[in-house]
Amino acid sequence: MGGFFGAASRRNCVLDVFFGTDYHSHLGTRRGGMAAWDKDVGMQREIHNIQNSPFRTKFEGIVSEMTGTTAIGCISDTDPQPILIRSRLGVYAICTIGIINNAETLIQTHLHSSGGHFDSMTGGRVNSNELIAAFIDQKDSFADGIRYAQDMIEGTASILIMKDGGHLIAARDKMGRLPIVIEKDADGYAVTFEDYAGEKLGYEVVRELGPGEIVEISPEGITQLAPPRKDMKICAFLWSYYGYPTACYEGRNVEAMRYRNGRLMAKRDKENGVAQDIDYVAGVPDSGTPHAIGYANESGIPFARPFIKYTPTWPRSFMPANQSERNMVAKMKQIPVDELIRDKKLLFVDDSVVRGTQLRETVEFLYEHGAKDVHIRSACPPILYGCKFLNFSRSNSENELIARATILELEGEEGLNHLEEYMDGSTQRGKNMRRAICEKLHFASLEYQSLDGILEAIGLPKECVCTYCWNGKG
Repeated sequence: MGGFFGAASRRNCVLDVFFGTDYHSHLGTRRGGMAAWDKDVGMQREIHNIQNSPFRTKFEGIVSEMTGTTAIGCISDTDPQPILIRSRLGVYAICTIGIINNAETLIQTHLHSSGGHFDSMTGGRVNSNELIAAFIDQKDSFADGIRYAQDMIEGTASILIMKDGGHLIAARDKMGRLPIVIEKDADGYAVTFEDYAGEKLGYEVVRELGPGEIVEISPEGITQLAPPRKDMKICAFLWSYYGYPTACYEGRNVEAMRYRNGRLMAKRDKENGVAQDIDYVAGVPDSGTPHAIGYANESGIPFARPFIKYTPTWPRSFMPANQSERNMVAKMKQIPVDELIRDKKLLFVDDSVVRGTQLRETVEFLYEHGAKDVHIRSACPPILYGCKFLNFSRSNSENELIARATILELEGEEGLNHLEEYMDGSTQRGKNMRRAICEKLHFASLEYQSLDGILEAIGLPKECVCTYCWNGKG
């Protein structure tokens, strides 16, 4: 996915943007970048590959070289950014978060209408930021251009722009699937994806932008360029998985949501009289752990860590493009605690069950170390659809999703007409799917959080939350 941080200040704010951007490192591992504006130096920019070395390491030397009273930084899982643009609207730096599903169509549309060109990357791809900028530049103002670009895009685009002259423009994606927070200190303002990033630097939250809202920010204040749109569909996975525990979105803290979510799952298991003969509750680290703490607190079953994830030198396991490499990395991270595994009945809570490959290897790893039973609870409903709004999955096909693949094995294409039944563990189809996955992945039992349960844990009205990956309604 990705994240960004920017500041417009009366003082040199490059160090703020360095640390603020670094706090978004959990959102991406491919590219990192910073740009700054100084009245004497003008525009400066640096982009580095952060796949094998973290953002902080790659940019700590640049902080002393780059200077500016306005700066932006980003972490990206896709294209190098921010990039510098010179157009009829002036010189500016731009970075974005989201996905463009109709990129090739937009590229051809622009080429045929303008007769211009794009800088081509490997494989003929065009940098998403350059593509968005091309549509922004077709209008007479940034506000009109951003709205035009966002309306042309099939997908999602939150945009942060630094203008030559030192002002920032921040635009939340039109459905508010991703957050943008405005913060303030004595010298100016900051724009951030994760609110705590600015708070740690001494900024205080002013407000969150509404869906599709566009603002211009200077050290002196905030000017609204376009009002918020009416409807919001913020991504539920921000709370379930992607968000850092200390982050808040729409006033709802990530860690607290995960505790609530775990408690709700434990309540349901108690009501159904299942999974009570358990020695320890554990989380599949790291994002499954707070859900597991909530489950343990509600159930009264002790929380434990039967294996520890070794993270100092390993990247996130889902990031390698090759599945076998992802599996190998996941396996190498897991260090067992024999005393907490051997002859024990364990219940693990994972943030989600996507393809199931790594989870199967984890369960086999636990049985190899003497576990009696390994029960699995997913902190979200069965994932039945590949996300078309955010860039967070490397699945090549929806049929790679373990729930959908199992439905096809059980019932063929006809099963796709009964997805709502398969989501519900109380129906016969739901029971059949769960039983089949247990047999395939060697689980003692499997249950998913319900859609109503995860919405209750988030605490926002269902019409404000995107649940596309579960029920196809975005």
